[in-house]
Amino acid sequence: MGRLDGEIALVTGSTAGIGKAIATRFAAEGASVMVTGRDTRRGLAVAAACGPNAAFVAADLADPGAARSLVEATTARFGGLTVLVNNAAAAEPDGSVADLDDARWRTILEIDLLAPARLCRAAMPHLRACGHGAIVNISSRVAARAPRGLAAYTAAKGALEAMTRSIAVDEAADGVRCNAIAPGYVLNERRDANMTAEERARREAMHLLGLGDPDDVAHAAVYLAARESKWLTGCVLPLDGGSSAARGSFG
Repeated sequence: MGRLDGEIALVTGSTAGIGKAIATRFAAEGASVMVTGRDTRRGLAVAAACGPNAAFVAADLADPGAARSLVEATTARFGGLTVLVNNAAAAEPDGSVADLDDARWRTILEIDLLAPARLCRAAMPHLRACGHGAIVNISSRVAARAPRGLAAYTAAKGALEAMTRSIAVDEAADGVRCNAIAPGYVLNERRDANMTAEERARREAMHLLGLGDPDDVAHAAVYLAARESKWLTGCVLPLDGGSSAARGSFG
């Protein structure tokens, strides 16, 4: 028996990194999984690795119509939807509030905030209907501890956490829970392929337990999606190796 037996999950941005790890772990725990992203080749590979109860559909969340299409594709393929994971995000290039123009603000907010809102709206009838729907939003520790030069991404993640609480309040009566994970620095095979030893040491020094990997986030997502967390909603889990518990260089 898997912890997610019978669940049907849509995981955005699941062709690589954290999203790929979540999709793979969900499938291993018994869920049917819709993998989605812009890269068809990688997406098909992830779906194949997840097994026969997984499928892939290409989508660009910068398109306002993508959210409804993704939900419709998921329900058509699997007969319903019980878990939504909003993982897809855009962060680069970013800048300070003084430097960012309106176009760049719109690009980041479109994917990091409006797309999750649209997905929640499109998914909600199905999550309500199943009686135990779960939404897991992937935020970031930057929402609480802002870095330099990442203003739009930081603002979007802060808003995503606020939206998480709003959904938890609005949807509890219909059995829909909404929680978020705020990871610290999670290693990414593409972004960090050329990380120097000095850079890695600097980042490790900011986390009491060292750097995370995508599976760390995936395990947390399983818990938040599973019915074993049925009394938990409106929570933002700081999954950051202890960095948010410390001061100074651990900031």
